[in-house]
Parts: sequence; structure tokens; C-alpha cells
Amino acid sequence: MQFIPKAGACLTTTNVLSGAGRVKWMVREESRASADNGWRIFSHIDTSEYLADSANMKVVDYNEVCEIEPALIGIWDLPVGSDLQLVDEGQGIKIVETATGRVVTPRWPAP
Repeated sequence: MQFIPKAGACLTTTNVLSGAGRVKWMVREESRASADNGWRIFSHIDTSEYLADSANMKVVDYNEVCEIEPALIGIWDLPVGSDLQLVDEGQGIKIVETATGRVVTPRWPAP
């Protein structure tokens, strides 16, 4: 399904793709290739040991992770340097800046 036209590719963990872990952290880095939009998507169960194994990371279309977690649609155009986490305290999902805890208001719909 295409939520965002020409969204580009992102890097995510196999835990996110398999459904073993739910989306928790989102970091936007400088793009490393023309198709790379810079987003790195991690799950709540990813450990540093798990992330150290490159076989646990996959390049996928950003729309694929949006299908898994629709809240990602609203952060797509945030700038490089964004470091976010998805918080669900039983009152609905919110996205917050990791460093400050400030709630990020997603853009709906994404461009």
C-alpha cells in the first residue's frame, strides 16, 4: 500500500518486519544513497547485540513500515536529526522527542 508517494527506502529491523517487536524508536540520519530517506526504525525488543548483527537490519520502502505502524506516516517529512520514540500508555499512541519527551504533532496527511 502506498501512503506517501516517492517515500523512499528506510532501514528497519527484522523484529519490526516480522511483528516480533512493535515500532518504538525512529531516528532520521543523513541519506546514504539516493533512494534512502534516512529513517531508521527500531522495535521495542531490539538490543545493542541484536543491532550489531547487520543481518537483523533490512532496507524496505518506507510505506511498508507505515503499513505496520501508521503513526509513521505523520513523521515522514521531519528533518534529519529527528530522534523520536513511540509511546503507548493505554491512552493512545503519541510520538515524543527522545531527548526531551516533548510530544511531536504529526502532519496528517503527509505530503
